[in-house]
Amino acid sequence: MEIPKQRLSTWMWIGMVALVASARLAPHPWNFTPLVAMGVFAGIEARRTGAALLVTLLSLVASDLFLGFYHGFWWVYAAALVPVLFGRLARKRSSIMGVGATVLGSSLFFFLATNFAVWAAGRLYPRTLSGLAACYVAAIPFYGNQIAGDAFYALILFGGYSLLTRWMPRAAEPAAA
Repeated sequence: MEIPKQRLSTWMWIGMVALVASARLAPHPWNFTPLVAMGVFAGIEARRTGAALLVTLLSLVASDLFLGFYHGFWWVYAAALVPVLFGRLARKRSSIMGVGATVLGSSLFFFLATNFAVWAAGRLYPRTLSGLAACYVAAIPFYGNQIAGDAFYALILFGGYSLLTRWMPRAAEPAAA
């Protein structure tokens, strides 16, 4: 019995949302999550930009329902959507190097944007240039975890999808989401 292409795609995206939400809920080193990798993957593989943005947002909302919505979560949500847009731009250059560069660029953007938000909130650092510099310097150890997580989950998502398309050729067509 053959699985209809639309059903496979829908289940794949549901699985992606569940993976990202679960990975954020499971114990992990700070910032070692699939959030950026999922955004890039959705941006490259989803047929529609709106669907790629939606699965990324659903992943965040699903996990934040359990984690709780925190001060500044809108910054995180907005920063999590940028990797989707970078993925859309990289669609035509979705080679290993292109995907790697897109993930690294997305990771850097997420780091800069979310730590800028921490600084702008004025709770931990003074709103001065030295306060901004101190905020970024303090976040560097977390950025190492973020890059490692982004690389690990990009390998899992893109590698897993590549294997899936070899085993199930109909999945090689762009996903319906």
